[in-house]
Amino acid sequence: MQLLVGYAMNTPDHAQAILAVISQIPFGCATSYGEVAKKAGLPGYARYVGYILRNLPEQTRIPWHRVMNAQGAISFPSNSEKYQQQRARLEAEGVSFSPSGKVKLSTYQW
Repeated sequence: MQLLVGYAMNTPDHAQAILAVISQIPFGCATSYGEVAKKAGLPGYARYVGYILRNLPEQTRIPWHRVMNAQGAISFPSNSEKYQQQRARLEAEGVSFSPSGKVKLSTYQW
């Protein structure tokens, strides 16, 4: 995996720690990039979590769809295929969205 230039802690071990945390997010739950970073021991590295997720292989089994931004919104543009895919996966797990397209993280937070 290519590592993100500019991050002081961008080692394969850190990427593995992030993926290990994401792999533990239970069915029907969601969390933020920042919470993943914090649980991986990398507080302040929310953008690095996004970078790791953007570079996952297409057929990954990592439940990437359970990670959203701190406002409970999907980070992909709402008219994109990835947005629709992430939302559909979350809804299939029972996660509901507000009319504005946000998830109430206090309800679904892991």
